[in-house]
Order: sequence, then structure tokens, then C-alpha cells
Amino acid sequence: MSKKVTLKDLDILTVSFPESQYLQTDYKKVQIYLHHTAGAASGVAVFKSWAKSKTRVATCVCISGKGAREGDGKIVQGFSSRDWGYHLGLKSSVFKQRGIKYKSLDKISIGIEINNFGYLKKDADGNFRTYVDSIIPKEDVIELDKPYKGYKYWHNYTDAQIESVRKLLLFWNEAYSIPLDYNEDVWNVTDRALKGEPGVFTHNSVRIDKTDIYPHPGLIKMWKSLTAKKSTIKATPVNKKAASETSTKSKNTSTKKKSVSKKKKSTKK
Repeated sequence: MSKKVTLKDLDILTVSFPESQYLQTDYKKVQIYLHHTAGAASGVAVFKSWAKSKTRVATCVCISGKGAREGDGKIVQGFSSRDWGYHLGLKSSVFKQRGIKYKSLDKISIGIEINNFGYLKKDADGNFRTYVDSIIPKEDVIELDKPYKGYKYWHNYTDAQIESVRKLLLFWNEAYSIPLDYNEDVWNVTDRALKGEPGVFTHNSVRIDKTDIYPHPGLIKMWKSLTAKKSTIKATPVNKKAASETSTKSKNTSTKKKSVSKKKKSTKK
């Protein structure tokens, strides 16, 4: 089992993010969802983009990638994991098709966004192109052993990003008692996720039309290393330990490095 991760280990960069862009109602967190942004490297830029949106679509953290000014693997935070945004885009039809009562999973879950373009297509000249037709350097491309959702080539998650995901998972496991067991069913819609069962999932676990995250071998290896227990179909139940990990909002529009306090936070999400 991995050692305990502290706030100092996370080395969070907190950015100013409007309180109107997320919801500050405190719900017990029992799930974590892994996403990627389908965009460029900077987590700071993602929060600036979300700040201009008319919707409350956001995750509390982004993990910047290679080339980001703030650094590869930097955890960028806009609001506390105690609060929430609409990061899943749930479809009631998916619940209905499976005979499961709709549940507002956004409220009881924490989202992690990895800055990454996702799937790539190889053109006639051997270039790897994103869905917006930009080119990803060959050294930043990973080829899966078998295609996932029709795609074999993907924008690589960096070692630094995977390490930051590891730290966050361990930190939130300690704060919220969310089980970290790896299960193969997370790569497609799973009843476990829809029912709100405790655990770590991907966006694919609740959405048929999503491709984030993809089954990156290095990330899976890391995920499996988090627990000594064998992978099971069902996640272990969460205990009733109260969580109080928080984050206070920046008081100006500039970014600054700031720890996530374990004390009860101010009204910032």
C-alpha cells in the first residue's frame, strides 16, 4: 500500500475562480471520476475558459501537461473538492435503459481533469492529428496494444501527470475514505457507477459517448498499485469517516501556489 500523501506533497497551484461557476453545497463524496480535457496542456488556461462559461461545468482540479507554463504534472485547483460542478453530463436515458433510478452523481463525486487531447488519427504523411486537426509530436503519442473505442493512437499521459493523479487519489482516500480498487468495468458504462457505489471511475463509466480517460498502461499500473487487495467487480464500501479537505479562493485574478487546508474552508468550492 502506498504511503500517506500530505498537502505539501500535492504542491497545489490555486487559481482564482468565480464562485458563480460551481456549487458550494456540501455533499459527502464517495466517488472520484477521471477525465481528460480534450485540449491543450495548461490547467490554468482551462479554469480561465470555464470562468467565462455560462454553465457550471468544472472539476475542482486540472493536471497540466507537457509544455504548460506552470509545469508538467502541476495540480491546478479552482475550488475545494468538498464543493462540486457539473462534470459528468449525465443522461437520464442511460439510467433508464439499465433500470436504475437517476442519481445526481456530480454532487457526490470529485472530478480530476488531465490536460490531454485524447484520441489521435494518423494521416497519410504519418502525422498524428487531434480531433481539431492539430499535430501531436510523435514522442508524445502512445499506441495501445488494441484499439479503445475505435482508436489505437492517443495523446500520451505524462509520467508527471500520472504521478499527480496517484497523489490526489491517495489524499482523497485518506480524506473521504473513497476506495481505490481498480476494476476492468470502468472503461464502459457500469451499473456500479450509476448506482453511486463508492470507488474510482472514468467518464466512460457513466457516458456511452465519451472517450476519457483511455486505458493507458502506465496509469492502470499506477492505479493497481494503490491497493494490496485483488481487483474485484464490486468496490469496497466507504466508511463513515468525515472528510474536511478544503481550499480557499484566491483574492485576486493572478495565480498563486496555495495548500488545500484540511480545516473547514470559506465559501469557496
